[in-house]
Amino acid sequence: MHALSATSAVAFPPSLAPWALSLAFAVAVAASFLIKLWLSSRQMRHVAQHRAAVPAAFTGTVSLPAHQKAADYTIARGRVGLLHLSLDTLLLIGWTLLGGLDLLNRWMIEALPMIGPMGYQLALLAGFAVISGVLDLPWSIYSTFRLEQRFGFNRTTLRLFLMDGLKGLVIGAVIGLPIAALILWLMGAAGNAWWLWAWSAWMGFNLLMLVVYPTVIAPLFNKFEPLADVALRDRVQALMDRCGFAAKGLFVMDGSRRSAHGNAYFTGLGASKRVVFFDTLLARLNAGEVEAVLAHELGHFKRRHVLQRMVLMFALSLVGFALLGWLSGQASFYLSLGVRPNLDAPNDALALLLFLLALPPFTYFLTPLMSYWSRKHEFEADAYACAQASGADLSAALLKLHEDNAGTLTPDPWFARFYYSHPPASERLAAIAAQPVSARAFAGQPA
Repeated sequence: MHALSATSAVAFPPSLAPWALSLAFAVAVAASFLIKLWLSSRQMRHVAQHRAAVPAAFTGTVSLPAHQKAADYTIARGRVGLLHLSLDTLLLIGWTLLGGLDLLNRWMIEALPMIGPMGYQLALLAGFAVISGVLDLPWSIYSTFRLEQRFGFNRTTLRLFLMDGLKGLVIGAVIGLPIAALILWLMGAAGNAWWLWAWSAWMGFNLLMLVVYPTVIAPLFNKFEPLADVALRDRVQALMDRCGFAAKGLFVMDGSRRSAHGNAYFTGLGASKRVVFFDTLLARLNAGEVEAVLAHELGHFKRRHVLQRMVLMFALSLVGFALLGWLSGQASFYLSLGVRPNLDAPNDALALLLFLLALPPFTYFLTPLMSYWSRKHEFEADAYACAQASGADLSAALLKLHEDNAGTLTPDPWFARFYYSHPPASERLAAIAAQPVSARAFAGQPA
């Protein structure tokens, strides 16, 4: 018996024919690839066709050079994205149908016979993650130091880039390996209902990360300083008070160390919630515009969008774990995806990896539904912001952020409906303009 032998022999019940599952997977991969190719091509053509002139709705507010920069940035990203998509699709087929994961698995078993079943499984997960990271590294380097650099967004140095990668690797090992070990242990020890226990552990881990991330992990990558502008701090605090929102602090993040893009966000859970502004955002927007952007983010909390998304994440992950629980006991699941199940070692890590590889081509077709739901939330958050702050300030802030982030004003309608989590600028500004004017729009300070 091999040194990595499991506690009992592997026995799979009768299941579907492997060829049927292979065909279903191949069809999903091909269909998702062709749709992505079609949509991306439409987007680039549409943006290029409307590059020469600023849309009438934005005449006088967006300059032609800014509009053309956004168009060029969108097209450049699209071209790189198509190449990345093609190679990623080939890589997915290589890992699965062409036997790449099976080859890695066999090599791990032969090369590491002394580390035991759990050690082998963690090594397989870590090995796959490292190889995937190395293969994706050229894209990350090109995106940061060529594409973003070309359009004036990159501020990351090579040293900072390497340090971020090293920190990410260490944090991934420190955090990821223990939770992976726990899930693998539950898969082998918790019986037929292991997936329910594993789901509970995974949800608990995610909730813990919401509490720990703002104060432990995020500061490893960025500096967070308390908001020093007294007038802005008082204005923001007044907004949160009248919205009934409590935060542990207002912080400014040194986003300019890495990028010229700006943003603001809430992070944390419960008493650990923080409001974070990118320094690039504060440098670009005036006080009223910052208040309006923050009112929009508060709208997501007041309209329970954050809670809804958490519930959906919990529900979808439960379905995912249940599906994995069934598939992991089907020999055809492994064979149809180019992997021979282990006869003298656990198959739990293999099942996890195969599931994570095979699922995206199928769930891709849910993208337009999720995008629609997200855009609906954005409209609702904008409406809330218009009631709590100035709609004119919100519109001005959105235009500035669109310009600073080189967001195209002329997306292809099909592409936008399929992918956009936020409404196109024209639709969003029109909806804001249709909102009743709040009394606070005329006030020099918050009511």
